[in-house]
Amino acid sequence: MNIKIIADSGCDLPLSFIQEKQIAFLPLAVHINDRDYDDQLTVQPKQVYDAMRNGDVPKTSQAKPSQMEELFTTFAKENIPAIYIAFSSALSGTYQTAVMIKNDVLEQYPHAKLTVIDSKCASLGLGLVVKKAVELAESDMPYEHVVTTIETYCRHMEHIFTVDDLQYLARGGRVSKTAAFVGGVLNIKPLLHVEDGKLIPIEKVRGRKKVLKRMVELMQERGADVQNQLIGISHGDDEQTALELKAMIEETFGCKQFFISEIGGAIGAHAGPGTIALFFLNKQLEQ
Repeated sequence: MNIKIIADSGCDLPLSFIQEKQIAFLPLAVHINDRDYDDQLTVQPKQVYDAMRNGDVPKTSQAKPSQMEELFTTFAKENIPAIYIAFSSALSGTYQTAVMIKNDVLEQYPHAKLTVIDSKCASLGLGLVVKKAVELAESDMPYEHVVTTIETYCRHMEHIFTVDDLQYLARGGRVSKTAAFVGGVLNIKPLLHVEDGKLIPIEKVRGRKKVLKRMVELMQERGADVQNQLIGISHGDDEQTALELKAMIEETFGCKQFFISEIGGAIGAHAGPGTIALFFLNKQLEQ
């Protein structure tokens, strides 16, 4: 690739894919029991979910500024055009830090091509955008066109997800405590989406089967040409339910292209085990 794509672990792409496509990788930090880990590198998602099931409250922090500076400086010095597609600025300070570091690097290397995009996306919603960016870079598309195309994809990426317990999100400040309605006794499942990069509860549905059905209905209401899209599904240590949702989508729309991944530790530490998320475009875009 003539263009280097940079992603953080908020994209929830498998590490094998990151390595295969030679994506420059910035792990977010996960803190469990006073120990610090690099998401996907030194801690695996299941370790985080098992800790949460045992009553631990993992915390997270943004990607290391020193690692960002090293990456940005290397690409600028070697005159390699680079694009960092960052985890939503409403959910992490990583984007803001990256912009400051980029500006510092450009002062030293003013002719460098270095762009930082606030994706306003999370999990595999961000992952699908990163995957698209890699495809564009591999096709030798001009740098400016890659940037504008990716910004468009970010704006039109839908995120529909459900969590087993909204209190996990409330603990991390990702949703307000007043929004953290919990219906364990009545088997109430909250349904959320992402709006302008923020996590917003949209409704409550009783029962796991019904919430999956409602996710498919929302896909029908919001999606565009979904049968010809690559559909993303991510899960918090619950592959069986992810495959169940995939089968429902296949039956409803005839979709053939899916990308299924596990939600990584950095996002899973807030969303919790049992999270199921669905990602698709709400507008037909040029491929």
